[in-house]
Amino acid sequence: MENREYNRNRKALIAMSGGVDSSVAAFLMKEKGFDISGVTLKMFGNDLIGISGESSCCSLSDVEDAESVCRRLGIPFYVFNFTEKFEKEVVKRFVKAYEEGKTPNPCVDCNRYVKFGYLYRRMEELGCGCIVTGHYARIEKDPETGRFLLKKAVDPKKDQSYVLYSLTQEQLSHTMFPLGGMTKPETRKIAEEQGFLNAKKHDSQDICFVPDGDYAGFIGRYTGREYPAGDFVDEEGNVLGEHKGIIRYTVGQRKGLGLALPAPLYVCRKDMEKNQVVLAPNDRLFSSSAEVCDFNWIAFDEPEEPFHAAVKVRYSQKESPAEIVPLGDGKVRIDFDEPVRAITSGQAAVVYDGDTVIGGGTIL
Repeated sequence: MENREYNRNRKALIAMSGGVDSSVAAFLMKEKGFDISGVTLKMFGNDLIGISGESSCCSLSDVEDAESVCRRLGIPFYVFNFTEKFEKEVVKRFVKAYEEGKTPNPCVDCNRYVKFGYLYRRMEELGCGCIVTGHYARIEKDPETGRFLLKKAVDPKKDQSYVLYSLTQEQLSHTMFPLGGMTKPETRKIAEEQGFLNAKKHDSQDICFVPDGDYAGFIGRYTGREYPAGDFVDEEGNVLGEHKGIIRYTVGQRKGLGLALPAPLYVCRKDMEKNQVVLAPNDRLFSSSAEVCDFNWIAFDEPEEPFHAAVKVRYSQKESPAEIVPLGDGKVRIDFDEPVRAITSGQAAVVYDGDTVIGGGTIL
């Protein structure tokens, strides 16, 4: 666990989802002697996601689970209503990106604008010294430069540093990730030992506000708009069949096309103006470079010269070696040593030096 002191105080605000990770994070912070309060962020209601019942996070049962853990720990518990903020900064950005032909990562926006944006400001208003979450990542201070470094979790299967690349030096200096040095089984063991009722609770795999996994259906309900059928075409423009709405497809996709083809074809790109989904063989999905915008430098300030590092262009993909070329004005060009498959507009490109996050941005 991190062993950093805070200049301001040892009051900590724990973001608690009702899951096992944030519950154990709260326990570890209390054991460390911090004066902690648990807070659940209400992000949305069933009216937004268009379903009934308790099948999403932010549900009443999640709030009750978080409150139960706080009661067991003997700490205060609060619920902050961030529904308007979440809709503005996460949901609307998500919908807009898909309508522009991109494939967004809403977890990045949630961390950037809500958890380490609005919640961070609430932390300051309440006079707390830090925010604590159940993310699997680590924060260390470089003794030579004085900069705070974001690092991968010890457990590579649970590492979440990819979705945290937008954290600033100020935010990193007032954030703690107690689970960064632990594995998931170790986390569950602590929860069981402490008698937490959510010790065996399953991890959420879907986008939180699309609990049924049908993001196109969600977008249609949210906007009230129809996304008309159009043509699947090959790279020469030959019509191969009809798609069911352009927002339903993402670069690299093969399954779910509903086409009987003589050879496997994949989504290569989307032409939003023509409402066409372009299909191509797998080898056409590989690119040698990518341009990235809104780049956030963590390990050091933007350098003047290109440098070599490893880059991850999707949460689930392995890193690829590349030359990083700073272009100024928050833009970076990434020239890969070997072509990379399905580089997708709207996803994040995160640059690593070993287990240290150098920075990241959004793929153009």
